[in-house]
Amino acid sequence: MIRLAVGVAALAMPAAVLAQEADPPLGQIEVVPLLRVDVILVQGAGLPWIEGGDSVEARTVVTDGRPGLGARVENRLRDEAGLVQFRRSDSRSAHPTSQGVTLRGLGGNASSRALVTLDGVPQADPFGGWVAWSAYDAIRLGGVAITRGGGSGTDGPGALAGTVALYSQMTDGGEASLAYGSRDGWDGAFSLGTRLGEGKVAVDGRYSRGDGFVPVVAGQRGAVDRAAPYEQGGLGARLRFGAGPDSRIEASLRGFSDRRDRGTDFTTSRVDGVDASLRFVKDSLGATNWLALAYVQLRDFDTGFASVAANRKSAAPALYQQVPATGIGARLEWQPVVRKTYRSGSGATTRHPLRIGVDWRRTVGRTEEDYFFTGLNPGRHRSAGGSSDTVGAFAEWTPGGEYGGLLWTLSGRVDHWWIGTGYRHEYNIGGSTITDARFAARQGWEGSGRAGVRWKAGDVALRAAAYSGWRLPTLNELYRPFRVGADATAANEALAPERLLGAEVGADWKRWGTKLSVTLFANRLDNAIANVTLGTGPGSFPGVGFVAAGASYSQRQNLDAIDSKGIEVSAEQRAGPLTLRATYAFTDARVAASGAAAALDGKRPAQIAKHGASLSLRTGEAGPFGGFATLRYIGRQNEDDLGLQPLGDALTVDAGLSLRLTQGLRIEARGENIFDALVPAALSSAGILERATPRTLWVGVRAAY
Repeated sequence: MIRLAVGVAALAMPAAVLAQEADPPLGQIEVVPLLRVDVILVQGAGLPWIEGGDSVEARTVVTDGRPGLGARVENRLRDEAGLVQFRRSDSRSAHPTSQGVTLRGLGGNASSRALVTLDGVPQADPFGGWVAWSAYDAIRLGGVAITRGGGSGTDGPGALAGTVALYSQMTDGGEASLAYGSRDGWDGAFSLGTRLGEGKVAVDGRYSRGDGFVPVVAGQRGAVDRAAPYEQGGLGARLRFGAGPDSRIEASLRGFSDRRDRGTDFTTSRVDGVDASLRFVKDSLGATNWLALAYVQLRDFDTGFASVAANRKSAAPALYQQVPATGIGARLEWQPVVRKTYRSGSGATTRHPLRIGVDWRRTVGRTEEDYFFTGLNPGRHRSAGGSSDTVGAFAEWTPGGEYGGLLWTLSGRVDHWWIGTGYRHEYNIGGSTITDARFAARQGWEGSGRAGVRWKAGDVALRAAAYSGWRLPTLNELYRPFRVGADATAANEALAPERLLGAEVGADWKRWGTKLSVTLFANRLDNAIANVTLGTGPGSFPGVGFVAAGASYSQRQNLDAIDSKGIEVSAEQRAGPLTLRATYAFTDARVAASGAAAALDGKRPAQIAKHGASLSLRTGEAGPFGGFATLRYIGRQNEDDLGLQPLGDALTVDAGLSLRLTQGLRIEARGENIFDALVPAALSSAGILERATPRTLWVGVRAAY
């Protein structure tokens, strides 16, 4: 039965960057000259920033005027070389807990080391730090701003590797799409927006489903292996209305549901989420601005794990997990306007943005797990969890600007963090207690900041920045042991916060339709949290119990450091309706380790490739025809920390064509991984190889009015 629900498709064919001379309408945010774009216009965000501190760091802005059939946000982001998601699989087939995101080689586990925000609200899962990418398919996104490098203190703590800022867009009118794809895939979306008195309301939604593909590669499959279906949907509503001169109130409520399967019995996962936010914004371009924001995240996640026989002829339940979690927070920001008129030259007034604010975030969550199965019956239960709070104050000052071609910025923040009393309780179901541990609360202070300068002369801009950042361990890293197949990893309640020091220098050149950008960077991540291999089964190990023969035993630990240096290059050429864009990232990342983790010293972090690149050719939709083609390359990387389980490189091609039938109606055809290249996604200690999305074709229709 075909079930069509609601959704808005994600970014697929970025349109040209929008430019605007006049003041933006109420509720719109204008970003003027940043680093690699002139002007972008997005809606539903927070305060406007002009020549802000991010303009001294490498920054990419992706805008999209229309959705693409079957497209997904995380796959569009893969076009930006150096942006790495923990797994090469997307949210149709990857396990939900494996979708963290990082940049510049600072990977190593599934928690995000890049800060992901939506309209200024942090998006990491409150318990685990991963990102529910399928949640954003039910939002009409107006743009994504990717800032490489840490120290973005105005966005909050956690931006070690950079910031991925998503911005929603209020629909004016209506859009709808419906597509049919490979393996009985369906993708339906709509977005509606209209005036409501003096304000505006928008409703967006999406539904997608498919029979999925068999994750295990063909030569290793057994009787237990089958296709892994998925079913996902979401619905959101946004309201914006005026609240006095140059002021507005914005309210957002959205929910999503995600069902996936890992391709064997007992491996179904479910993620349900509800997010709400309320903000009050004053944003006049000629006066003092301020913002007040409050938000809440509710997550309910459950999943199953299977134990598969070596001959892959049978599977049995190994663990069933349920994770309720909540994230709440608030933010106050003030932007006074400081002006200075220079007497030389034109005497033009230069604006000096100053940002001052405070923010707070609290996370609460627990895991409830049944394990030690006999047949279909669990013999033991585990409950583990806790809470964490962070309160911070920040300030950013960006003098300079176009006068003399020089811009510099100073920003800093100070945070006080608390990790509440944690616990882990394990017992035999209907019997005795195995573990009843309580972990003492602790707290501390962390400081972070950034200093940078940019000098512009004609078509060339030179820039340099130094920064520091930090990240608090997630509740998942602190308290929850886990298994992937037969491999087991213990939690570590004593983990310390991660701390980053980094620097970069870069140059940008732009003339007419040509852009070129080059950045050299060096980062050191102290106390990097990683899953450190400590032994091999068979045997009983602390925190996880029995580990089978040949399987690995690991524990989350703070490594001495991860040192990462490299180069990032992007080039773009526009010729009429065509845009050719290339990106390349070279990352030399190495672990510094001692003690129990000494075997990792000098090795590359898990899941980090040395090379990544993309090449895309796109056309706008002004004429009757539109289309794109994208070539992506990801280099060889290691599944494990010891470098014993290599994942080969992969080269894929995506492409699509569209034809305008009437002013508001288009038909489209689109293909993912058109040549069906093998994209290795995961490798178990037993040598079982999983793949990412094989060739997937879509055809459909899109309408707008």
